[in-house]
Amino acid sequence: MKKNDIILLFCILACCAIALTALFFLLNGTGEVAVVRVDGEEYARLPLDKDTELLVQTELGCNLVVIEDGKAFIREADCPDKVCCVSGHANEMRSVVCAPHKLTLTVQAEEQ
Repeated sequence: MKKNDIILLFCILACCAIALTALFFLLNGTGEVAVVRVDGEEYARLPLDKDTELLVQTELGCNLVVIEDGKAFIREADCPDKVCCVSGHANEMRSVVCAPHKLTLTVQAEEQ
């Protein structure tokens, strides 16, 4: 390996380290509010810095949305498959969806 090869390898490794660090912080960012939508319409906005429980009741069914330790998730639902209850928490890159109830739970930065 020549000197230029070593410099190139170092630059590639440095770029990878910077990209991974940025990705880590982006994926671990919790945002500021959880947004609950039912059938595409905004139902509620919940700040992530306050532990909260919200019972979402519609003609399609009920979901219990929980904010706990800065994370938003669905704890209970009366839908048949209950996939939303085991989907984990929502973050800025991932939503939790209850398809039978047409409910989505997303996390986003609070609008100024």
